[in-house]
Parts: sequence; structure tokens; C-alpha cells
Amino acid sequence: MGTIIGIKATKGEKVHVEVEMDYEESLKLKGHIKNIYLFSEEATEITTNLSQRGTNEATKYFLIPRELRENLKFDEKVKCQRIETDKKIIFVYAVEKI
Repeated sequence: MGTIIGIKATKGEKVHVEVEMDYEESLKLKGHIKNIYLFSEEATEITTNLSQRGTNEATKYFLIPRELRENLKFDEKVKCQRIETDKKIIFVYAVEKI
């Protein structure tokens, strides 16, 4: 988990953000320094549920709330990342827009 320790305005619509994070977390970026997204658990506004189906409830689903279903392509491959912390498991999905 990280903390933003500085934000500096620049010309145009961009800002410079200085982030402090654990070394182990920085390794999870695997050297990638472009296309980085920052998010905070505390910014979530909508909750949803997990669902289990099938024999012995072997299939698990993340349900997409109705409010978030616009502009999604449901027939495409989806990128997924699992981030584990001491207390939580965070799943991040990247879905193409229509």
C-alpha cells in the first residue's frame, strides 16, 4: 500500500504525483513505468457481491453492479490482476469499452 506524499501542478491538465510505497509493492510493477493507474479503496462508492454456481459451488463470479454495466464489451477477453496484501486480496479487471 502506498501514500501520495506530494502533488505539484504543471502546465496543462497534468500534475506530478510523488508516491511512497513498500519496496515489495514496487516490485509487483515488474519494471513497467507507463500506463499506471492509482486507486484508493476509500474512494469506492458502489458495493457488489460474489456469486457461486455449479456443482459444489465450484464456479465463482464477481457481479458487475447495474450502475457500472454501460459501455462494456462482454464478448472480449479481459485482463485481470490479483494483488495480495496482509489483510486483503484485490482483483483488478481491465475491460474494453464499446
